[in-house]
Amino acid sequence: MSQQQLGRGPLRSDGTAPEPGGPSEAARFVGWLGSLGCAAAGYAVFQFLFGVLPGSLGGEAAKYLISGVSGIGTGVAAWLAAALLRARAAAGPSRPPTTAPVAAAPSAQGPLPQVFTAAYGTLVDKVCVVDDPARGRLTGWSHSLGESSPPRPTSVGTAYGLHIMLDFGVPDGRLRTGDLVDTLWRLRLPAGGWSARSQGSEPRPEVTALVLGALARAGASGERLAEEVGRCAAGFTHEHDRAGRESTHVVTTVLRGLLRAAPDSAVLPVLREALADGAISDPRREHLRCWSYRLDPPYGMPSALHTAQAVVALDRAARVLDEPEGAGVRSAREDGVRWLLACAGAAHSRCPDLRNLREEVRRPRTDDPERHEVLNVRHFTASWVLRALMTPGAREVASQDGLEEAWRERLDGAAAAVWAGQTDGIWSWGRTDGSELRHPMWMTYQGLSALRAHAVWMYRPEE
Repeated sequence: MSQQQLGRGPLRSDGTAPEPGGPSEAARFVGWLGSLGCAAAGYAVFQFLFGVLPGSLGGEAAKYLISGVSGIGTGVAAWLAAALLRARAAAGPSRPPTTAPVAAAPSAQGPLPQVFTAAYGTLVDKVCVVDDPARGRLTGWSHSLGESSPPRPTSVGTAYGLHIMLDFGVPDGRLRTGDLVDTLWRLRLPAGGWSARSQGSEPRPEVTALVLGALARAGASGERLAEEVGRCAAGFTHEHDRAGRESTHVVTTVLRGLLRAAPDSAVLPVLREALADGAISDPRREHLRCWSYRLDPPYGMPSALHTAQAVVALDRAARVLDEPEGAGVRSAREDGVRWLLACAGAAHSRCPDLRNLREEVRRPRTDDPERHEVLNVRHFTASWVLRALMTPGAREVASQDGLEEAWRERLDGAAAAVWAGQTDGIWSWGRTDGSELRHPMWMTYQGLSALRAHAVWMYRPEE
């Protein structure tokens, strides 16, 4: 994908199709001609032939006979053609009407397989291969496609790229998951763990869990993973990382990543309980419980994004952990689904719950507690809402409560919003963002993953 393509959003057509079964302009014209002009057409033919036929043909009588018969025949033919068109228009079409195709814009979206193919081609084209003197050869992606500075693989970009390749099934040898796995291990910090590019050399649990989840999917050694999982869990406490433990985004990210990397970890039931305890009641939606950006007071306003993240993490935990889901945790998770279904104007992308959000995770720096490390996080809200509504638990709640119609409308609206954000399989952050990070790897992964899951979820072989 070229830089021009990366900067262009999807185009939409506002044209409307003709009303099915309605007569065309040509049909109406012929009908008028048949009803009002049959005699005129016949008379015109009569006059033309009478004027051009030679007198030697047989006299005036013969000329009148030939011209008259031809004129009458022309008039009858015109009347019959018009009558046939009127009869067809009155009866309606015998098969679905076809309309003239609208010319597609050069960047118009194609079927889902074409989007996946285009995305794979772009990722192959944009992969970074760097020979680092200290770490060896690095193969992966930077945080965002199309950065102006020389691209260099990062932990976050390469982890999301690995997730994408695993979803695609690596269709050819241009990209090898083994190279990506080796790169992630080489990007590990000296003391263990991983961090985002803006976080420096301090390992952070949300990035570490993301990388460990990708490595686990790729088949990394369980023993090697267990060592890093232990470090991550030991540092993710209120004493060592209060800001992270109070953040819904951080807790859900760690919970999802470790469920992939170490489903038997003792920290997972603790995080599940903490996440459920952080739910709040929303009086604007029948006092249903939902989530804000914080798990401890002051909580902040209810948030569809964080509610969706919590629903996804809790649903996955309910199906992975050996320890049964308690009644309180289940009630909170089901309330979160009902809260998401309660949004007014859910059809298509008009629901305000689908707006993309930003947040900051601020942590005191270990080398200077008076100063803070700030992690700017941007969220693709529609993809999270779509994933939350596709959890098995969400479908169960919709069925039990008789909310299938609301569930379907909400699901379709979120899917439409996810689809609208891509061009040739690459998702773009808003154009109003002054940053050059307009095509983040995490956003493309979330978009592709959500659409792929939606296509599988909606597949109906019997239809």
